[in-house]
Amino acid sequence: MKPKALLVENDPSTVEVVRLELAFLGYEVVVATDGLEAVKKAAEERPDIVVMDILLPKMNGFQALKMIRDNPQTRSIPLLAATAMALPGDKQRCLAAGFDGYIAKPFTHNQLGRMLKKLIERRPDQAGLAERLQGPHRRKS
Repeated sequence: MKPKALLVENDPSTVEVVRLELAFLGYEVVVATDGLEAVKKAAEERPDIVVMDILLPKMNGFQALKMIRDNPQTRSIPLLAATAMALPGDKQRCLAAGFDGYIAKPFTHNQLGRMLKKLIERRPDQAGLAERLQGPHRRKS
């Protein structure tokens, strides 16, 4: 069974590129295009990881993060901030808000793969999941 990623992004071209990257890395991909939809889909789909932009319509990424963390059913899902917010202090702000990781746009396929694998490997309840992921970021044993 493929791991599931929830991609939260409102720009259609970015959705398409990142969705393809996630699929290539071995994920089943579910997409939400605003913060409210992200909270709903996180609860319904129970993804293994969430890749979320910050600047979203209806509810920004920080607000969606808080609602996902406040729900006992979704609070342990790793959340990666994937954002164009790349000014000094933005990474620290995202991590301090509760995101498990941060990656600035534009990012490469390898950067995304390494970050996702790192976040998945931190979850003790996900033993074996990282090994099922594909792509050139995988370490050889």
